[in-house]
Amino acid sequence: MTTTKAADAAPDILSPEFAEDPYRFYRVLRDEYPVLYHEATNSFLISRFEDCANAFRNPDFSSRNYEWQLEPIHGRTILQMEGTEHSRHRALLNPFFRGKGLERFMPVIMENATRLIDDVVRRAGQELVDGIAKTGRADLVEDFSTWFPINVMVDMLGLPKSDHDRFHKWYQSIMAHLNNLAGDPEITARAEQTRQELRDYMLPIIAERRDGDGDDLLTRLCRAEVDGHQMSDEEIKAFVSLLLVAGGETTDKATANMIRNLIDHPDQLEAVRKDRSLVDNAIAETLRHSGPVHMIMRQTETDVELHGTTIPRGSTCIMMLSAANRDDRQFADPDEFNIFREDLDVAKAFSGAANHVQFILGRHFCVGSLLARREMQTALNLVLDQLHDLRYQEGFTPTETGLYTRSVPELLVEFTPAKP
Repeated sequence: MTTTKAADAAPDILSPEFAEDPYRFYRVLRDEYPVLYHEATNSFLISRFEDCANAFRNPDFSSRNYEWQLEPIHGRTILQMEGTEHSRHRALLNPFFRGKGLERFMPVIMENATRLIDDVVRRAGQELVDGIAKTGRADLVEDFSTWFPINVMVDMLGLPKSDHDRFHKWYQSIMAHLNNLAGDPEITARAEQTRQELRDYMLPIIAERRDGDGDDLLTRLCRAEVDGHQMSDEEIKAFVSLLLVAGGETTDKATANMIRNLIDHPDQLEAVRKDRSLVDNAIAETLRHSGPVHMIMRQTETDVELHGTTIPRGSTCIMMLSAANRDDRQFADPDEFNIFREDLDVAKAFSGAANHVQFILGRHFCVGSLLARREMQTALNLVLDQLHDLRYQEGFTPTETGLYTRSVPELLVEFTPAKP
């Protein structure tokens, strides 16, 4: 292995300084260490946009790493499949997330969002009655964004609403596991318990739905066939587990980041409020500027030469998505949040032709990207409609946390509730 620059002075992605503010270190990685071997994780960090985009389209970089990264918590999922197996499973899933398959679930999305926002407004109204505050107050993370996508998924699967709390707990456990690059044994143990609990919960339901005639996503997956093949019970269970992350993580954290970004830029918030055609701009720019998934792993299938470094076959590569999306080789003023930027193709931002990498590119482009887009559209429109004069509570400053995924853990806001 050869390198162009000594790595002893390079940023450490596991350091407290990096966790506090990774963005200032992303530029150092891109400019000085575009390919860096990170000893603590036994991984190669790849941080430039062009390199990440090319790797996602290059068969020399596979998703075989998911066998040890995700399979222990999810089981075997579509993310780690290649070739014919991947094509068959993607064909089974695509109808539910694109075109008319997605449209069928729009009422579910709207119903969930409306109910949750209404709960926020009702709580704020109660505070007004009690004389605690003169304006509405809420934590839009705790009260809305962490619940919304999970509830949508549970409803899409046709599972009891009474189980929302259970799925929310499982979701938090899985996300803690995926962020556990330091290897905390307690987090690992909880993740294993979650896998077993989810398996015990789902397998009897899947067996029951095999002969069902319902229109929910779970029943349809149980009946679906491609080239005479059906998903096994374990594969469907793994997909449900994956939905908790792929369906919840992007929307949960991206929604919180989007609202924070708009509050931080009142002129842009007002522009979107007046012109709802800019909602997609706000979503796309959030995905580029402050997307929730900062890193994703790939594995080399052959020796790869990149920027004077030889990455040996079988190596784990950490693709630094958020570093790539702030690469000034790709975007002008990349650290600025700007819904009017001309170098982000909003029309293609939710497709495999996107010029950002938050949803990945190539064969493993996120199959749920359009669902995430619709949920974020719904969430933002409802916030703009019902939470007027949106601003931070006095003394509150949003602070991002997280490594593998990153967002604000709380978003304390004040607002004037919409009149009934």
